[in-house]
Amino acid sequence: MLESLAAFWGQYGSLLIEGTGDTLIMTSLSTIFAYVLGVPIGVLLVISQPHGIRPNRGIANVLGWIVNIGRSIPFIILMILLLEFTKLIMGTKLGIRGATLPLVISAAPFVARMVETSLSEVDAGVIEAAQSMGASTWQIIQKVYLPEAKPSLILGGSISTITILAYTAMAGAIGAGGLGDLAIRYGYVRNIPSMTWATVILIIILVQIIQSVFSLLAKTTDKRLR
Repeated sequence: MLESLAAFWGQYGSLLIEGTGDTLIMTSLSTIFAYVLGVPIGVLLVISQPHGIRPNRGIANVLGWIVNIGRSIPFIILMILLLEFTKLIMGTKLGIRGATLPLVISAAPFVARMVETSLSEVDAGVIEAAQSMGASTWQIIQKVYLPEAKPSLILGGSISTITILAYTAMAGAIGAGGLGDLAIRYGYVRNIPSMTWATVILIIILVQIIQSVFSLLAKTTDKRLR
């Protein structure tokens, strides 16, 4: 058993290490840019609601419509639809560069909803108190909404990151690289089941690490647990 594992690792270990690295890079870059886009949208969704601090039905409806459409399109279909646009913007349809743009476009609406949900949980009394003291909209967002929702935002970050990690595996179906690409090229096309199982195990390990890190961060920032 140990000899067969050693032989397998000797033959495919470098590919698995490279695939894991590519998956982590795609996941990290896509998560960062998805939050750059998704957080402002999520904040606008909350404050523009009828009971928000800056009610605006038009903005709320348009953003809600955009987010709902973005979340409705399965990632693998969206990636195919964006192939030519991706090549135009990124210069390639393949690899990490080719996968990052569709990953961000697909994940940003999901992140926006996660942020909206987290901010909506903030106690209305705290917000009203800040308004009564003359705090501006930006001050309420910066000093009330985001700090009060921090534990929920962090837990939402784990869900978003793991979701994007799953998307990178699907992106391997059309040459994005990473563990998903290895599972398809070696596990399916070349009929090497051990490679499929290896990629699955590595993805499970990554998910467990991500969840553990984010859960620990959420606990350290939750005032109720101090």
